[in-house]
Amino acid sequence: MSAGTQTLAIVLAGGAGTRLLPLTADRAKPAVPFGGSYRLIDFALSNLVNSGMLRICVLTQYKSHSLDRHIALSWQLSPMLGDYVAAVPAQQRRGPHWYQGSADAIHQSLNLLYDERPRYVVVLGADHVYRMDVSQMLRAHIEAGAGITVAGLRVPRESASEFGVIEAEAGGTRVAAFLEKPADPPGIAGSPDEAFASMGNYIFDCDVLLDAIRTDAADDSSAHDMGGSIVPMLVDRGAAHVWDFAESVVPGSTPRDRGYWRDVGSLDSFYDAHMDLVSIDPVFNLYNREWPILTNQPQLPGAKFVEGGEAHESIVAPGCIIAGTVVDHSVLAPGVHSQHGSAIEESVIMDNVRIGRDVRIRRAILDKNIEVPDGVRIGLDHDADRARGFTVSAQGITVLGKGQVVPPP
Repeated sequence: MSAGTQTLAIVLAGGAGTRLLPLTADRAKPAVPFGGSYRLIDFALSNLVNSGMLRICVLTQYKSHSLDRHIALSWQLSPMLGDYVAAVPAQQRRGPHWYQGSADAIHQSLNLLYDERPRYVVVLGADHVYRMDVSQMLRAHIEAGAGITVAGLRVPRESASEFGVIEAEAGGTRVAAFLEKPADPPGIAGSPDEAFASMGNYIFDCDVLLDAIRTDAADDSSAHDMGGSIVPMLVDRGAAHVWDFAESVVPGSTPRDRGYWRDVGSLDSFYDAHMDLVSIDPVFNLYNREWPILTNQPQLPGAKFVEGGEAHESIVAPGCIIAGTVVDHSVLAPGVHSQHGSAIEESVIMDNVRIGRDVRIRRAILDKNIEVPDGVRIGLDHDADRARGFTVSAQGITVLGKGQVVPPP
């Protein structure tokens, strides 16, 4: 029996995602659309399925309807072989309260481990954009005899204070310390200008996870967080090892996008990750057919360009009709219609947005089902954008929420 068949994967998808407001005003963060055709959770699920890990539980909580629906419609594996992707809502099995943290989410869902009785448990976040062969990390976990293995991302040491930082013992993979946003992050042996940032991805021996989760649940002073509570506990026991994400080899990756990982937890990082997709040699390549990002594609005809409509270095999804509009360095989701004389520059336009004539949109994110009247300007004057009730991010990205009303000029 392979290690993958002895593994249960748990995807933590219960966060509120307040830093992505207004995109999370009506949905859970992992359900936010990304890249034209996907949802954020599709990256974690695709990595697991492509890695041969086919028993997957997705723990949901806040505003989970669209996420639950997406999983039900998109992620049907073979029940005959015992494979599944199951959305598991917060069930208050341990008392009348919601999840108090990521470790408490697993504690309240221990029935999943009791039912499946896996040997190994993979725990992933649901809102990062990356490719990763989880089976390679699992092999390293088994070879090291680790109780927990933490995926470590190499980042410049001067910027590592933004992350939980892993300090590995010299010459090995055992974790000597796990530091939460340290002012002076420790470097990596042999590469002192880099530090290991925790990616929020873990592999446990099941019995180690069960013991740690139960111990943490009994500690009233704990934050009940995987990174802040469980990992330091297992570091103190000498059971934690780090796996270097730079060792991940994914079929079909390009020299430029190998090792790509992006936390899209803020509006600016979400926008920047989209801009990584659209160049001729993209920083992250969605077109890797050897390690596909899987999802439920809508049944729509191909994109149509009429009346001189054109697109440059952009992703234009099926069902779009670009009539006399110039699209430049942008990502358009299914069903976007744009009329004559308009221009869309460096922007992210989500499903079923209708754009009138002579509209200018620059450095903006428009969520689903928005109608933009003729002659409107979005992203060109931030004071005017704020006056109309639009959100403007720290980096000057104008963001409109799902179905937000756009007043005429």
